[in-house]
Amino acid sequence: MRDPASAPLPRPRGPVSDAVITRLAGTPDESPWPRPPADVDPYGDDAQLTLTVLYELHYRGFSGVDPGWEWAPGPLGVRAALERAFLDRLRTDVPAGVDVDATFDAVCREPRDAWSVSHHLAEQGTWPQLREYFVHRSIYQLKEADPQAWAIPRLTGRAKATLVAVEFDEYGGGHHDRVHAQLFADLMVAAGLDDSYLGCLDRVPALTLAPVNFMSMCGLHRSRIGMLVGQFAAAEMTTGPSARRLVRALERLEAAPACVRFYTEHVEADAVHELVLRHDVVGDLLERDPGAARDVVFGAEAIEFLEGRLGSHLLDRWSRDESSLLEPAELLETEEAT
Repeated sequence: MRDPASAPLPRPRGPVSDAVITRLAGTPDESPWPRPPADVDPYGDDAQLTLTVLYELHYRGFSGVDPGWEWAPGPLGVRAALERAFLDRLRTDVPAGVDVDATFDAVCREPRDAWSVSHHLAEQGTWPQLREYFVHRSIYQLKEADPQAWAIPRLTGRAKATLVAVEFDEYGGGHHDRVHAQLFADLMVAAGLDDSYLGCLDRVPALTLAPVNFMSMCGLHRSRIGMLVGQFAAAEMTTGPSARRLVRALERLEAAPACVRFYTEHVEADAVHELVLRHDVVGDLLERDPGAARDVVFGAEAIEFLEGRLGSHLLDRWSRDESSLLEPAELLETEEAT
């Protein structure tokens, strides 16, 4: 990763994000900010970009933005209003139950006729489509495991210990060059793409931002710990099979070894993480708090729903030979590109 510093503020995508980004460029103050209008689309570009910007204040922040904004009442008030709208919409679209085992079994069981983005890329995807896929994934993968790390101080006992073990793997097991975010940065360079943190933010639609925002929303609220571990477990259960298909795609297209390495690492790691998260983290959490089952199920089903929306977008655009990105033409080329 060439530049570990904060990213620049992105371009606004509507009145809400415009107002927030403009205020963040100034000096922190204690004044309240106007709340977003009640009719703002919680899945839309304006709302999702605003959430991304406000959540980023709790990660690396943005270059030129005073760190004092992180806990200022203005940004927190706007964030809370958008979170309520986002969560309310998700609860309408994802009517989750309380059967954790049935939910995870369904997540693990892939229909015989399944056709996802990874199936498409493995069987007939092109190199330009793979590069677009990397751009979409960079929004999360360059901060991989950071949203889930918020769970550590919120768990106790076996759940805490085993989640820390999973995070230790995600962060390279003590080796900086094996940190998963670094492996993805290496992939981006090898694919001839911008590997800087949030460097592709202006290129991706709200559909890409929503799953990452859901992770951050769950991680930053102690009351949503069940949703966070449910999301994490579901994601790890589905990563292994999709990673194997992406390895096939990359090998078929003779991609650079650094591209293949990222996904082979996930084939190996996530097979173990799936079992640990399901039985040791979720299992221990539910032994201590059986009432958390509804949140665990919701977290798993909500992330599947949001990822499914993104996958449908990619497949639809590619089926029409169109780009899935907002700005497909200005991808950074490097000497290491395939």
